[in-house]
Parts: sequence; C-alpha cells; structure tokens
Amino acid sequence: MRRGVRIGVDVGTVRVGVARTDPEGILSIPVRTLRRADDWSDVEELATIVAQYDAIEVLVGLPRHLKGGEGVSAKGARRYARRVKVACPGVRVAMVDERLSSTQAHQRLRARGVPETDHRGVIDQVAAQIIIEHALDTERISGRAPGEPVDAPESEETGR
Repeated sequence: MRRGVRIGVDVGTVRVGVARTDPEGILSIPVRTLRRADDWSDVEELATIVAQYDAIEVLVGLPRHLKGGEGVSAKGARRYARRVKVACPGVRVAMVDERLSSTQAHQRLRARGVPETDHRGVIDQVAAQIIIEHALDTERISGRAPGEPVDAPESEETGR
C-alpha cells in the first residue's frame, strides 16, 4: 500500500465535506466542511488543505445511482474534480464510487448517539471519511491506486 495522506471529498451543491487519512493510510479523520461558492473559492480552500497535509491524492466521491448510472450530481462532481486537478498540480485526483455514503454517514452518526438535528454540520465530513475508507479498502484488495483518475481540462469551465 502506498504511503501518504489522502484527502476525501464529498461534493454537494451547498457544502463540500473534507476528510483525510493519516500518513500511513490507516485512519480517516474529518477535516472540515466547505461552503460551495460561485467563484469556486471553495476549490482554492481545498487546495490549501491538500498542500497543508502534503497529500498524495484527492479522492472525490462520484454519486452514482444504485444501478450504476450517473445523473446531474455525478456530472457536478466530475466538474468539481477537474477544478481540483487544476488547483492541485502534481497531485493525483480520482473519482471513487460513493453510492450510499450519505446513508452510511447518517447511520454512523446515529450509532454514535449524535441527534439528527446535529447531523447537518458534520454529515459531509463523515461521508468524506466513508469515501476514503472505501477507496483504501479497494487499494488494499487490488494493490492499485483506487478510482478513475481525473485529467485536467484543456480549457477552464465557467459553469457548475
């Protein structure tokens, strides 16, 4: 297994959950929740986090339908990942399947005794942790870096 910090990202239309691993890739740790911004400044905040932890990769959740198809949310996550790739040159950015991560995050918080009314502030970070955990499990089993690598776009996109 590769050594180095990974950053997990759960992209929503309003918030972006961010989590990270320890340098050994064993533990997932919540970092913070970013507010989405029309000027994409949230991507710059994420790039600062990536640099702060000297991360080797960013794992962006890809919200697929239960049958595996992709919809509007997946398109938005892919666009976000391409922006991250531009903002973090030299860092691997990959899309990883995140089906049911939000459901699992709510279950995890309930199991810890966190009231439903308190989920909003941390749910995205917990979903990002789950994205990382699934990716690390995949890497341990396969021996390969997880997910679908993202290439930087040839031209900067302007919309979301």
